[in-house]
Amino acid sequence: MARGEGAEQYSATSLLPPKPGQDELKIVKRERRRDHLSIWSKLCFAVGGAPYQITGSALGFFLQIYLLDVAQLDPFYASIILFVGRAWDGVTDPVVGFLVSRSRWTRIGRMMPWILISTPFAVMSYFMIWFVPPVEEGKVIWYLVFYCIFQSLQTCFHVPYSALTMFISSEQKERDSATAYRMTVEVLGTVLGTAIQGQIVGGAIAPCIKNTLGSLADLNATQLGSEVNVSGISLNDTKQAYMIASGVICVIYVICAFVLFMGVKEQDERGQLKSDRRMSFFEGLRLVISFGPYLKLVMGFLFTSLAFMLLEGNIALFCTYALGLRDDFQNVLLAIMFAGTVSIPFWQWFLSRFGKKTAVYFGISWVVPFMVMVICIEPNIIMAYVVACASGISVAAAFLLPWSMLPDVVDDFKVQNPDTQGHEAIFYSFYVFFTKFASGVSLGVSTLSLHFAGYQTNACTQPDSVTFTLKMLVAPAPIVFILLGLIIFKLYPIDEKRRQENRKALQELRDSDEDSQTDSTELGNMV
Repeated sequence: MARGEGAEQYSATSLLPPKPGQDELKIVKRERRRDHLSIWSKLCFAVGGAPYQITGSALGFFLQIYLLDVAQLDPFYASIILFVGRAWDGVTDPVVGFLVSRSRWTRIGRMMPWILISTPFAVMSYFMIWFVPPVEEGKVIWYLVFYCIFQSLQTCFHVPYSALTMFISSEQKERDSATAYRMTVEVLGTVLGTAIQGQIVGGAIAPCIKNTLGSLADLNATQLGSEVNVSGISLNDTKQAYMIASGVICVIYVICAFVLFMGVKEQDERGQLKSDRRMSFFEGLRLVISFGPYLKLVMGFLFTSLAFMLLEGNIALFCTYALGLRDDFQNVLLAIMFAGTVSIPFWQWFLSRFGKKTAVYFGISWVVPFMVMVICIEPNIIMAYVVACASGISVAAAFLLPWSMLPDVVDDFKVQNPDTQGHEAIFYSFYVFFTKFASGVSLGVSTLSLHFAGYQTNACTQPDSVTFTLKMLVAPAPIVFILLGLIIFKLYPIDEKRRQENRKALQELRDSDEDSQTDSTELGNMV
């Protein structure tokens, strides 16, 4: 009888699911730790985004006025350099994105080798952009070549870095938090780039010539080079100031790349959905163009990016010639970036509380009334700083929201296409392509518009047609693009409910994938 009871008791116990062993518990804990990002890791990841924004703000705010008033190029040739350089930069993004997606895993990751190898060459080419060659006839080729080289190398840094967001954690919450850290540091990077370039160059403003005869065409380069402004600063002093500023930025670029490499561990693909199929370049192109949520997101931010890049590219000239703030324009630029930095935490709270689409509407449209002030109120220094601070708040939203919403689109694509793999870099690279295309169009068209308006190189004042053109470029045109972008965002389908559904679906897919791998391992052990 006792034996029967013992046998019955053993049989019932054997039917219970086995308790997880110590090895399985260790694996679960290790996976949780792997998905959780420490504050230090988030900070190091965020620092990696600073080089792109530091160099971008310096180029965006100062390259146009540098080419016109320091290198003394004709506005037509300056527009060619700005447009072709950014267009070339845009073309390289999907190419680099495809190459990154096809890269093999190395000991330091799949994205990190691109970042490390491109850094020293990008630094050297960036420095050469701010050097005025001694030959007059080769200036256009010089700037065009080094601008294109730098943009290509910057792409080899920024596209893998952007895609790295998907490889630091598989948890949406952790990625969103890391993105918020990144956006804060990137806006700080724009402040730093604007401050370094603005304050160093601002102390050696290029001398201007008071034009009382109408045209400067008869003045040769020797006369311009010998002109001195009221502070006793020569054009050579201004050239040297630009080179010093670029040297400082190059040092910061290298430091940020080193911090990123030392502080961030790129996860291998064990935490990603598995598949034996990788997309070809043209398959990736077709999926990018045809995927509705991604297309709506990119088109919306394409128009809003056009708006803010028109403002960014022309604000220095606008302050100098339309507002008469030649000696204060660098401080106005700094006010824009400082306001943006301060408001980043607010927008992160706002999108968490009210949703990302609502944050888009409020954040990007905030600047519109202040842009109207620019053309309706007599220009003065107080108005300039008020508009600058308001613009900075919207710039912060325009910085944060795209990179916070892109991972949602990638997750939505994964749910709908679970059999594809290696698409993250393609999605990010095409988004960067469209934003750089917008930048190239805005810079090229605005500089060409100044050419047709009669912009006079190195003049203290400009004709009324130039002043009117600058006003149109920083107010009415950006407002139209902002409104078009917000209309497109109305059609964007991924709301908070869909985000949560995608998160649950992805977790189920990962759990199913891990279970199938476990079953395969156990079967192999039994055999």
